[in-house]
Amino acid sequence: MGILDLLFPKTCLGCGKEGRYICENCIDKVKTPKPVCPGCLKSSIDGMTHSKCLRPWGLDGLTALWNYDGVIRKAILALKYKYADEVAKELSNYALAAIKTYNSSFLVPASPAGRPNSYSLVPVPLYWYRKNWRGFNQTEEIGKVVAEGVGWKFIPDLLVRHELKVPQTALKRKERLQNVRGVFALNSSYALNPIPHTLVLFDDVWTTGSTLKEAAKVLKRAHVEKIWGLTLARGIS
Repeated sequence: MGILDLLFPKTCLGCGKEGRYICENCIDKVKTPKPVCPGCLKSSIDGMTHSKCLRPWGLDGLTALWNYDGVIRKAILALKYKYADEVAKELSNYALAAIKTYNSSFLVPASPAGRPNSYSLVPVPLYWYRKNWRGFNQTEEIGKVVAEGVGWKFIPDLLVRHELKVPQTALKRKERLQNVRGVFALNSSYALNPIPHTLVLFDDVWTTGSTLKEAAKVLKRAHVEKIWGLTLARGIS
């Protein structure tokens, strides 16, 4: 028995069944949220941003794979607070399978020959101190598996987080919007290099959307044309 098995016994976070941290029965119970516009959060085909909600520096659409509920919520909390990279591996495989079956005109895997408008996935970065303290960036680890699995380019260092602020989970909606303002910047090593025109910006949970929107603002200012938000889960703001 390894150290990880002693610290985090491999039992389902949802029902306690032995064998894995996320069993198929529990993940099947977590529903997929209905697509909404990331601007007004009202119903939208494929999660595309409504024309009236489009902003020059805003997201062009949003996809969340699950509701922030049940075993998904417990798995994401385990990633953040229990340093369980083994949970990340299981969640990555489920996320990859979900994307491959997701019915969206935008969020589709690349064809074997490569699509003319192939996508690049950019994970939302952690502040370096928090990443070192936690041991890994769960968004980066899962994003890498997803990108490779669907044939997208993976760019883990396009954005940097240059300021540590209060964790978003400890704040109310208006406080969250203020808390992330100005925390992201374009990696200086990309300043003179061409940046893909279409990006998938990836994070673990959408609650108020403040984190993804702030990151998208930086990328749109760097002349990215289309940015689609992708999260594992969507919660209630």
